[in-house]
Amino acid sequence: MRRTSLDKIIAHQKNTANIRNICILAHVDHGKTTLADCLVASNGIISNRLAGKLRYLDSREDEQIRGITMKSSGISLHFTSDENDYLVNLIDSPGHVDFSSEVSTAVRLCDGAIIIVDAVEGVCPQTQAVLRQAWLENIRPVLVINKIDRLIVELKLTAQESYTHLQKILEQVNAVTGSLFTSKVLEERAEKSTDMQSCENQSGEQVYDWSAGLEETDDSHLYFSPDQGNVVFASAIDGWGFRIQQFAQIYSKKMGIKAEVLLKTLWGDFYLNAKAKKIMKGAQTKGKKTLFVQLVLENIWSLYEAVVTRRDKEKTEKMVTSLGLNVSARVFRHTDPKVLLSAICSQWLPLSQAVLTMVCSKLPSPLDISAERVEKLMCVGARRFDSLPEKTQELKRAFLECKNDETAPVIVFVSKMFAVDSKSLPQNRLRPLSQDELAQRRELARQRHAERLSAIQGPDAPEHAGNGSLLKTEVPAAENSCQGGELLCSQMEAITLKANKTEEDEKEHFIAFARVYSGLARKGQKVFVLGPKYDPAETLNKLPEGCSATDDLSSIPHMACCTLENLYLLMGRELEELEEVPSGNVLGIGGMGEYILKSATISTSSACPPFTPLNFEANPIVRVAVEPKHPSEMHKLVRGMKLLNQADPCAEVLIQETGEHVLVTAGEVHLQRCLDDLRQRFAKIEISASEPIIPFRETIIQPPKVDMVNEDMGKQQKVAVIHQVKEEQSKSLEGFHVDASGLVTLTTSNKLATIGVRAMPLPEEVTRLLEENGDLIRTMEQFNLSVKEGKKTLEINQKTLESIQQLKQKLESLLQGRKWRNAVYCIWSFGPRRYGPNILLNRLDGYQRPSVWQCLDKAKNDIGLYRDFDNSIVSGFQLATLSGPMCEEPLMGVCFSVEKWDMKVPHTLTHDSHQDSVGEDASGDIAQPAQPAACEEPQEAHVQPTSNSNKRRNEPAVTDCYGPFSGQIIAAMKEACRHAFQAKPQRLMAAMYTCEIMATAEVLGRVYGVLSKREGRVLLEEMKEGTDMFIIKAVLPVAESFGFADDIRKRTSGLASPQLIFSHWEVISSDPFWVPTTEEEYLHFGEKADSENQAHKYMNAVRKRKGLYVEEKIVEHAEKQRTLGRNK
Repeated sequence: MRRTSLDKIIAHQKNTANIRNICILAHVDHGKTTLADCLVASNGIISNRLAGKLRYLDSREDEQIRGITMKSSGISLHFTSDENDYLVNLIDSPGHVDFSSEVSTAVRLCDGAIIIVDAVEGVCPQTQAVLRQAWLENIRPVLVINKIDRLIVELKLTAQESYTHLQKILEQVNAVTGSLFTSKVLEERAEKSTDMQSCENQSGEQVYDWSAGLEETDDSHLYFSPDQGNVVFASAIDGWGFRIQQFAQIYSKKMGIKAEVLLKTLWGDFYLNAKAKKIMKGAQTKGKKTLFVQLVLENIWSLYEAVVTRRDKEKTEKMVTSLGLNVSARVFRHTDPKVLLSAICSQWLPLSQAVLTMVCSKLPSPLDISAERVEKLMCVGARRFDSLPEKTQELKRAFLECKNDETAPVIVFVSKMFAVDSKSLPQNRLRPLSQDELAQRRELARQRHAERLSAIQGPDAPEHAGNGSLLKTEVPAAENSCQGGELLCSQMEAITLKANKTEEDEKEHFIAFARVYSGLARKGQKVFVLGPKYDPAETLNKLPEGCSATDDLSSIPHMACCTLENLYLLMGRELEELEEVPSGNVLGIGGMGEYILKSATISTSSACPPFTPLNFEANPIVRVAVEPKHPSEMHKLVRGMKLLNQADPCAEVLIQETGEHVLVTAGEVHLQRCLDDLRQRFAKIEISASEPIIPFRETIIQPPKVDMVNEDMGKQQKVAVIHQVKEEQSKSLEGFHVDASGLVTLTTSNKLATIGVRAMPLPEEVTRLLEENGDLIRTMEQFNLSVKEGKKTLEINQKTLESIQQLKQKLESLLQGRKWRNAVYCIWSFGPRRYGPNILLNRLDGYQRPSVWQCLDKAKNDIGLYRDFDNSIVSGFQLATLSGPMCEEPLMGVCFSVEKWDMKVPHTLTHDSHQDSVGEDASGDIAQPAQPAACEEPQEAHVQPTSNSNKRRNEPAVTDCYGPFSGQIIAAMKEACRHAFQAKPQRLMAAMYTCEIMATAEVLGRVYGVLSKREGRVLLEEMKEGTDMFIIKAVLPVAESFGFADDIRKRTSGLASPQLIFSHWEVISSDPFWVPTTEEEYLHFGEKADSENQAHKYMNAVRKRKGLYVEEKIVEHAEKQRTLGRNK
């Protein structure tokens, strides 16, 4: 097929109704890039023979070597269907879990998705993940069941068995979609019936509505079904694919049955009654072949049998003739049967035709974007669409209309930045010269040659040079030296220019991967670049009405003005320059590297809000410290890491307190790719990377009831051990005391404040709940901060308020018992960073501060006032939870209860030390020593401390909340929390991966061997129905996961490959400080406890890395080695 010209694609860009923006999503190795190759070959960009082998959209060298896609890349294709011309903007995405962030960037720019499922492996973890991502972004999916040839060649299934197998795969995919739909309906139902759970009828009885709302909701359009035309059966490697519509049209002519009837009966429990010439129902009960088996699958099976299995030349030739295909004799003579098979199938059932027809008929155009999706894109975080400014709400119409005219505001979303070298840019690309250009260059070369000759010969030399030989003329010595100097200068300039050109060629340029949602993006157009924290409400108040990006505006936070320097059409490995891009198209934008870090919103309207942040499935968790081999090249490394941070949507770059440059990635493969990019593209220096930095968490548990040999611990002995620990601790600090109940009391160094703190382990369910709802807690903290500082209160949408209410109710239900009485109402703060999985409780008698839940009940905001240095207590708690005492790792699942807080400020301090605590005529106690008491639910406060501002007017107080006294309270609170933590049994928490492995029965034992060696724990083992494959689900510590995938592949000869996804944090059961104390433990473990303590090993490794003190004996008994014989 001839290649589509650039002019034709540019013309089709203007017809928004016929544009399809789609991405290909699937699990790793399910055939995404092979399918993309077949679609690219349909436009003549690559040869049909190379489709599937070339992997055209995998342009990186490491992608070709590993055989997996590592980045999402786009290409524009032209397709004609039913005399309509369509432009398909196709984005190929990775399937490996490490690169799921690239999937998120692709999904945001599309309106539809092709979901590919392997016919043998079925629905895999990443299949579920990509279906969920497509659902969250409100894009419509279609299904391709790929690798059907494996059912014939590898599994050797019959056509009937394959039909049953395909049915099960469809059921699996639809089950995932159904669960997503159900959760959405139930969520909407819960929102509607929050205040209407029960109602009273006329007789006064209560009538409960038990319906979930699923009965009334129509979900038939969501599911994949061949008769709806949204399923293609394919083998991308062999180049064939079909929808049942194709066979319905073929057989309607042959059999004289209406195509509509065949379409409804080709997939399902229908069979053909040959005698009655009717299509009947109940094929399975009567033992008949279904229509799909009889009319579709058996033909494909017989073709494979003739061409691949038996290599029956005569039968193959008959089939080719009966199908009316044209296959050359050269192909028939080819030794590889797959070549002949591909030549037949690509003509009989062309894959590109089936897939692109389905895409154009079933997937929406940019004009069909739903209002729900627009509102979701425009509302960042907890904001309601109604709370946005009017001008911002008016932009919704621009999204829905998707106009290309001058009046429409330009709205562009950049999902990621990707780097290309200068040679790849269209303006620097080498192109063939035309005849006229060649003639001009020849003439220019002649002129330069003539000028050079005249310069050498001098002004007195004859004008002609006969047959081209140079006339020797005497030139003075001075003139010679002058000419020599000029020649040297010209050579130096040429060398400098060449060096500059080489440097320019090697320079990386950033292209923004984007889509135009509204308006017409033009080259040279002035636009606003809006960061993720940009607030249109604040900006519209500051800027004059009707202002644009061309005006000279004052600096606005999170907004920059820039020019669209270059617009590009993405064509896989190439870029084509464009002058303008209409709405609804995917494009590349050059010159945005200085303005955009990873993603941004671009608009000509200052009222446009930033788009909702992308949904990333995998969080970066693997950290390495990076340094250059030669310290003098540190500046190159810093620059390279900045470029890498910009080029990779998931990678994070940070500098730790120790000065280390740390690279954070999503997994082992992602880490390797980032390090290769640093070495070869961005830094271009030799670098050394540390061993992966493993994240841990510190926690406390309830005192154990059994010792290390499972003997019951006597209460007397257990108390004695705790007292012994507390006695050791009490010797270390002055003004420090631990009572028998575990309450730690600490006095500040200036003896003016005393703080009492108790540590308690949170229930596991509460920790998990707090971790999952970090965003909600952050929203609450932002609201409370705005109220405290007297700013305009944050508008929180109703859905978020309901989620916060549910969080509060769940906490109340989980925190039951005497020690947790009214704990939810006494929450002072969350930590670390004010939204972590640790709680600070206010158990002070007489101090009722404003509740953290005040966003739920705004009418009671005035109940309770902040006491002086309230923020210092919170800051001390935040510091304590950010780095624990065991190995300076964050705490998790710990509750600190403040039960005592006394402050005494003498008269002399306030007069003599103006900088320490400025309080005019302050004297006496600020608060009397308080006894621990439980907080009551918010009612009338018994003792209401006055606020800072009131104290300045009415009574003396300590008002310097940022002076040395404040710092001492912070330090005391931090130390009190740390000692309260150490008074309880301490444990480390390890990050855990969920590991899913598909393996055959022969290698199952080897897989278990590798898992047990690496501290893995098998959760589930099941056989995949219809195959000889086993699915093993296990959990594996992140600390033991490095090299795990390679180990599994080596031990199983490549027959098993794991998929690792970060799952949760798990407590390591062993005590890192354990030493044998009882007689049984001495007998079992020995005096030295030589058996390895895993938690102790992990803790010491982290302490060593951080430069903390590690208590270990390097040599125990250092004795001089004695020789056996005495020297004479």
